[in-house]
Amino acid sequence: MLFQLFQLFQLFQNYLLSLLIWVPIFGGLLILALSRYEQNHRLICGVALIFSLITLALCVPLLINFNPALWQMQFVESHTWIPALDIFYNLGVDGISVLFIVLTCFTNLIIVLVACSSIKTKLSQFMAIFLISAGIMNGSFAATDSLLFYFFWEASMIPMYLGIGIWGGKDRAYAAMKFFLFTFAGSIFMLLAFLYLHSKTGSFSIQSFQNLSLGKDLNKTQENWIFICFLLAFAVKIPMWPIHTWLPNAHSEAPAGGSIILAALMLKMGAYGFLRFSLPITPGVSQSLDWLLIILGLVAIVYAGFASIAQKEAKQLIAYSSISHMGVVTLGIFMVFMIVGETHDRVEAMVSIQGAVFQMISHAFSSGALFIGVGYLTSRYHLRFIKDYQGLACAMPIFAAFYMLFAMANVGLPGTTGFVGEFLVILSAFKANIWIALVASSILILSPAYTLWLYKKILFGEPKSLSMSTPNDIAGLELLVFILLAIPVIGFGLYPEAILNISHATTAHFVSQVMDKIPQGAY
Repeated sequence: MLFQLFQLFQLFQNYLLSLLIWVPIFGGLLILALSRYEQNHRLICGVALIFSLITLALCVPLLINFNPALWQMQFVESHTWIPALDIFYNLGVDGISVLFIVLTCFTNLIIVLVACSSIKTKLSQFMAIFLISAGIMNGSFAATDSLLFYFFWEASMIPMYLGIGIWGGKDRAYAAMKFFLFTFAGSIFMLLAFLYLHSKTGSFSIQSFQNLSLGKDLNKTQENWIFICFLLAFAVKIPMWPIHTWLPNAHSEAPAGGSIILAALMLKMGAYGFLRFSLPITPGVSQSLDWLLIILGLVAIVYAGFASIAQKEAKQLIAYSSISHMGVVTLGIFMVFMIVGETHDRVEAMVSIQGAVFQMISHAFSSGALFIGVGYLTSRYHLRFIKDYQGLACAMPIFAAFYMLFAMANVGLPGTTGFVGEFLVILSAFKANIWIALVASSILILSPAYTLWLYKKILFGEPKSLSMSTPNDIAGLELLVFILLAIPVIGFGLYPEAILNISHATTAHFVSQVMDKIPQGAY
């Protein structure tokens, strides 16, 4: 009996990543099969909650058995998929991807809880779409075969397109189509890069791509074109200025669950792509064009900061805020070469990458919470414009307290997650170039300007109507969602080592891997 249990546990361990991918997908398909019971919201929510909790519970053995001292892929799975084309179902996680898988599973639970209290029509379809989306996202972060990665990358657009198109606002058709066209157009170039790299290696393995030698396997022209293809794919997803315009439209029209997916996960896939593909495979061009990506990151910080101040809708303000914060991520990733060139210290460069990774995770919590809060207000008062709100603090004191916490995390207040990532990146910027650091530091001024203005406008002053002065505070599932989000916002803000320790070895190897492929004296 004990031997059988041990074998079962071993089998469970061997297929843990597959379970994290296919359990939520199966849950979504099961809920679709239960759509005949659409009117029974308790049943649909119960099934969705069970599968989201199971998926999150699978992260426990993933974290417990993950060895943060190793940079190599762990929990590796390898199965033949299309052998004639050298395509394999290969999975594995390192210290960066494991963080995003856990983040995906946690975010999925939040989306299910939010939907249970806010979605009134086609609930089964909504739950199915976003459970399937969680499995697809986990697949993207766990894939170690480039075509498997591409499969999950493309598949991730479908649930988001449907979420905006079905449950979005009045301009949902336009926003959904713009989102799809922008992201799909960029993905085509990534596929072209994969096919060309396969012609060089005879394999679609991401590791085989990263093992290519500059000058020997790839000449300068080839490396340039591969980098450009990756840039077009990942820059759209982040999104970088000036191809960012799809994001405010998508956020403005998306339901709360869609906004959480966009802010917490989909934007991170672009930065993850840079870390997994662009820098390790094309480090020479990444180094020679780092100034361009740094400028684009700085423009995003400043431009999106000022654009946020000018917004009339709360969701669009938070969307532009996301662009600004992702500019910090871009900056953290591409300053690596400049920091090593100035300090000759790879540890300083590693701090910049860790700051970018931490910023991505922090932004998921704070921005997701801000979008959820706006969704709570919209469901109560059916108003989109900031000017239509005022004085809600008296009617919603609990909401006001939590929203202040999330606003402070978005600003980067010490003691919250928002501080750590920005601090590490800006600290690294001072190592690279004083002028880059000064421009990047503008986020410390612009972010409080628009975030605190939004908070003041909505929650303080005289209520504009009787309904805004009548007690209508969050409770039940709404309160639970805010509590669940507040825990990591404070917890990781006070103890950032919980994240930094997991990503440390992988980040150190990443910096060495990239720098070792560049000829001495080139940086």
